[in-house]
Amino acid sequence: MRTNLLMLAGALMAVGCTEQKPPLVYTVENTGAALPKIEYVNPDNLPQCASLPDPFAWSDGSGRSTKFADWERRRNEIKSEIEFYEIGAKPDKPEEVTATLVDTVLTVVVKHNGETLTLTSRLRLPKKGEGPFPVTIGMGRFSGTGALQPTLFKGCIQVPFDHDQVIRSSHQAVRDDSARYYKLYPEARANGNYSAWAWGVSRLIDGLELVADQLNADLSRLALSGCSYAGKMALYSSALDERITLAIVQESGGGGINSWRVSDDFTARTDTNVERICNTNYTWFSPALKENFEGRVDRLPFDHHEIIAMCVPRAVLVLGNGDYEWLCDHSGYVSCRAAELVYHKFGISDRFGYVFDDHHIHCRASELQTQAVMAFVAKFLYGDQTANTNIRYVNYPPLQNVDIDKWIKWKD
Repeated sequence: MRTNLLMLAGALMAVGCTEQKPPLVYTVENTGAALPKIEYVNPDNLPQCASLPDPFAWSDGSGRSTKFADWERRRNEIKSEIEFYEIGAKPDKPEEVTATLVDTVLTVVVKHNGETLTLTSRLRLPKKGEGPFPVTIGMGRFSGTGALQPTLFKGCIQVPFDHDQVIRSSHQAVRDDSARYYKLYPEARANGNYSAWAWGVSRLIDGLELVADQLNADLSRLALSGCSYAGKMALYSSALDERITLAIVQESGGGGINSWRVSDDFTARTDTNVERICNTNYTWFSPALKENFEGRVDRLPFDHHEIIAMCVPRAVLVLGNGDYEWLCDHSGYVSCRAAELVYHKFGISDRFGYVFDDHHIHCRASELQTQAVMAFVAKFLYGDQTANTNIRYVNYPPLQNVDIDKWIKWKD
């Protein structure tokens, strides 16, 4: 008999945060853009850390801070590490971005380095209501809601993101050397696709800002959704653009919510084949990740609980699926337990939730997950403050006895 375990925020440690409650979202892509970047460290010289790195600790080892006033700096340190060691640098906003809206087709033209890249998206508009309307961007050319049912976002402007217009995706790890993106950024050829796709999402948001009045869109209520490799895309894009209010990260597996450290340990203990640094897709990630950290993941200066935490103070909902070995929900669950401590420390536990469920098809949300999506959409897109988003739900028995203390050594 399966057991349902509901863990509410109240079961966590008492909130120690006395600062003003953080804002829900920002109006700029990166609030810390003017901060100095940390220096690159040769991976041979990085300190070893077998457990999950402390998300509050400064990269230079000088101490730590749990004050929200310092989070902007810390978030940008994590951003630098991800770009140095995992996906390559996401370029800043290009020289020129223009947008037009004809009927329901949005066209965004990006110009940089004397080259042009065009993004097009056929929008789905709400049939009822006066607006201004929330917006949801789906990772996939045909759906503005990712793998989730469009009816869950029926009050939103739904915007598909066709990532192939930036760089074509390949599950066979075939690099798209002819991508138009490389004409704008030839220096990015050694990077992973996730930095390019995150850049593309940001340019789509730039275009939406330019036609927001025409659309009657409220871009302070903007969600991103994707599943599987597109769940990774939703996570990176949301972590790297602070204009995104809500990220729904569905079954993202290794390289998404999962900790590289925990996944390696899980395979070593169980001989289970899950997505790890040694076997992931190296068109998605920078080849330097494998070259520098295969077999020594303990030298990685960050892990993926910190990519989730980069979304703080914005809202994140994680959806798992215990039936698929490759996804390694064991690892994703540990990452979520670590990331939720950051939300809790800043007094915004209701902005982070997860539902790890089984007995459903890959990228098809279960009933429990659908209910969680409805709650998060109601609160963070429609403004219903009565919606309960203190959701920590595990409906997959193997996760109920995970040794969290083994991985999280920095609990306050």
